[in-house]
Amino acid sequence: MNSFLANRVLVIPILLALTLALPAPAAASTVKIAVFDFELEDVSAAGAASMSDAAGDSTRMHAVTEEARRVLAQSGRFSIIDTNGIDAQPIKDRALRNCDGCDAGIALKLGAERSLIGVVTRVAKTEYYVSLRITDTGTGKVIDEQSAFFTGADDAWASGVRMLLEHGILADEK
Repeated sequence: MNSFLANRVLVIPILLALTLALPAPAAASTVKIAVFDFELEDVSAAGAASMSDAAGDSTRMHAVTEEARRVLAQSGRFSIIDTNGIDAQPIKDRALRNCDGCDAGIALKLGAERSLIGVVTRVAKTEYYVSLRITDTGTGKVIDEQSAFFTGADDAWASGVRMLLEHGILADEK
């Protein structure tokens, strides 16, 4: 065996042993976040005339909420806390956006470190805003709040939420 090959045979096991002896990198801790069901605010002319499709809106809002939870969980930075079955009046009324930060207290009781409330505001048939607010449940302070205007039919609301999360909330935390 030539000396070059002999040296390689000795070096590889030594490097392997050193690599195994190094401590594993610490896993990034995830933040526990309660993502409450998104709320719909309809300020469109059709909404004012009470011509909206309540069943369809409910289905779309469920899809929006699930998309937000999926995007946050897949980011690896958040673990989603279950918010189902909460009996608080602002949740029943779909009015967390108007309860002066009560979402943080509710989320804290669930064991979350952050709460997220989201609102889709329908302006017209093909125009809407998505607003997100993340609050620290320990302090009650808003730590991120973003809103963006989108165009597209109401079946695009989940896409708008995903875009705002990926290019706003999650981009800010990198």
